[in-house]
Amino acid sequence: MKSLAERSRCLAALFLVVCAIGANARGALPEFTELIESSSPAVVKINTVEKARSRSQFQLPRNQQDIPELFRHLFEPRQMPERSVQSMGSGFIVSEDGYVLTNNHVIDGADEIQVRLVDRREYVAKVVGTDERSDLALLKIDEKNLPTLKLARDDDLKVGQWVLAIGSPFGLDFSASAGIVSAIGRSIPSEKNENYVPFIQTDVAINPGNSGGPLFNLEGEVVGINSQIYTRSGGSIGLSFAIPVSVARGVMEQLKSKGRVDRGWLGVVIQEVDRDLAASFGLDKPAGALVAQMDPAGPAAKSGIKVGDVILRFGKANIESSGDLPHAVGVATPGSEVPVTLVREGRKKVVDVTVGTLGGDAVASAETESDQGGRLGLVIDGIEPELLKQWQLRGGVVVQQVIPGGAGAKAGLRRGDVIVQIGFNGVESLADYDKVVEALPSDSLLPIRFYRRGRALFRTISISD
Repeated sequence: MKSLAERSRCLAALFLVVCAIGANARGALPEFTELIESSSPAVVKINTVEKARSRSQFQLPRNQQDIPELFRHLFEPRQMPERSVQSMGSGFIVSEDGYVLTNNHVIDGADEIQVRLVDRREYVAKVVGTDERSDLALLKIDEKNLPTLKLARDDDLKVGQWVLAIGSPFGLDFSASAGIVSAIGRSIPSEKNENYVPFIQTDVAINPGNSGGPLFNLEGEVVGINSQIYTRSGGSIGLSFAIPVSVARGVMEQLKSKGRVDRGWLGVVIQEVDRDLAASFGLDKPAGALVAQMDPAGPAAKSGIKVGDVILRFGKANIESSGDLPHAVGVATPGSEVPVTLVREGRKKVVDVTVGTLGGDAVASAETESDQGGRLGLVIDGIEPELLKQWQLRGGVVVQQVIPGGAGAKAGLRRGDVIVQIGFNGVESLADYDKVVEALPSDSLLPIRFYRRGRALFRTISISD
């Protein structure tokens, strides 16, 4: 049996070991103070104002003759007053001469955009370009010698790596939160069922107001742009998603040079390959993207790809799941020739594909937007074949931009709406649209039918030439 002195020495030694272990554990945790101090000056808060347009409201009774003269004024058109809707988000400065990167959804529809720095300087920002597919937007403020953030090298991020976010959650300016990378390459389809971003998943606390803010590695480099959260309560539950810097860099360069983003396009509709399908196609395991439909005039069809082919590799990118293909095709240079490895009837085959162009949305300048909007105050474009199939439409035209104060804005039209009827005339093509709009009478209330997110809606529209 040990003496009291020996027991005391053992306890003292054990205490020293525990203290040493605790010190080592504390030392292993990252220290963020220097990173936050050096990076915060280039992070900005973005406040936006959207003015809801005045619009006519009226009720149309079934039989106006039954209404006494005294009450008929109640059914006449009435102008509703304008009101402003304010919103906020985050962003960061990418060049000393005032370029700011943020999310598209932060500034989408805004009439006024204000950028505020951590030192409380405030600037009015102009939109250089937006890209709805990647949810990114590039702004410009009139200032020089601004602090900037450095974008990280591509594809260096690993699961388990520490990351830090700075933004303005719920309006709490320049708040920091930290966590780890939970997964990379997450495929999250958009409302239009498009999937061009391999998202970074983290457990960093991201809340409304963080959108557009930077996600840092421990070297203080931006590895992502915080974009989405998964939540049932409206707040963070540890599932946050950021746009990788590899995507943001290419989008930013195109927005800066031409105000829009052009992506690679194959013209196929794909689906996941499950275990049974893999066995039926002669694959060892579920992998690749199964071509379920295709545009007969698209690049894939022209190159010889067929319905039923399973695409396993696009250029240098392995296609492990169907969501990998849009990521790889989207960053491909339009017009370039890319080898595609596929399985057809149990045999591997390589097909060279000349990548097509999936055009982006250009921002109209203030000097020409009125002319571009035409009589309806709308910038429109043709509809993509995939959307025709998805919404089961014969034709239509897509609203690319709504000019503030125009007839389209007053009617409540939004970017992305697909117009199929104006007045009592169908609209199936750009030629139809131009012909119908040119013949529309002035100062008459006309029905307009369009699709929004696949749902058909009627509104009324009036032109005042």
